[in-house]
Amino acid sequence: MSVANITDQIDYPESDGKPMGETDLHRDWMIRILEIFRYRYRGERVYTASDLLLYYEEGQPTKFVVPDNFVVLDCEPGRRRIFKTWNEGKVPDVIFEVTSRGTSSVDIIDKPVLYERIGVKEYFLYDPSSSYLEPALQGFRLTNGVYFEIPKRNGLLTCQTLGIDLRLQGDNLVMFDAASGETLLPAAEAEALLKDRERRLKEEERSLKEQERSLKEQERRLRVEQQAMVEEERSAKEREYNLRLAVEAENRRLMAEIERLKRGESSGS
Repeated sequence: MSVANITDQIDYPESDGKPMGETDLHRDWMIRILEIFRYRYRGERVYTASDLLLYYEEGQPTKFVVPDNFVVLDCEPGRRRIFKTWNEGKVPDVIFEVTSRGTSSVDIIDKPVLYERIGVKEYFLYDPSSSYLEPALQGFRLTNGVYFEIPKRNGLLTCQTLGIDLRLQGDNLVMFDAASGETLLPAAEAEALLKDRERRLKEEERSLKEQERSLKEQERRLRVEQQAMVEEERSAKEREYNLRLAVEAENRRLMAEIERLKRGESSGS
């Protein structure tokens, strides 16, 4: 039997038996980050996980770590009980740790050394309570096998591997697509936002159609008014013409009467 077959038969525990309880705040953020990545990479060959045992040395069932969140690019998605790096052929590309009182020393001291050694490209720390990290959001990038702190740019930390920007708004972690600037959200929030945008778009379309109808009605009224003005102008010209004819006829009558009177005077004399 090969060494590989032997090591595959080793019992890799699904829990180390130690209490792993977290605060509601810590757990909520772990879930939120997981859901953000699940939605971002839906339909893609990307594996995302939270609070999953990650084994990094074949044949060594005690060599594991439990990242709060991690992303593995070019890796089949799907449910796993544990993650064995040698079976997957990959280590996580990016790891996020949500720091709490019980995990702060491990997140700051122990895990970076391990993640650096196994080749995790980028490592981020986030303290949602702003009590255990200063600053509360930190990032590290692997360069020539060594982690260097990622400098902030305009208040943003950039995760080059995933193409996202991160920043704090108050105590809350917010992620943006680095190319589009669009805020990354969990599925429920993203779909609710999409529905709201669609609703507003329909309202704008209805408003636009109403404006078009109103404009057409105004145009119709204007045409009616213009037609009435034309008709009134034509009628005025007709009245003016008829009046001129009447005046001319009256003038001719008067002139004829004057001539008649003149002829009567001449015959009487």
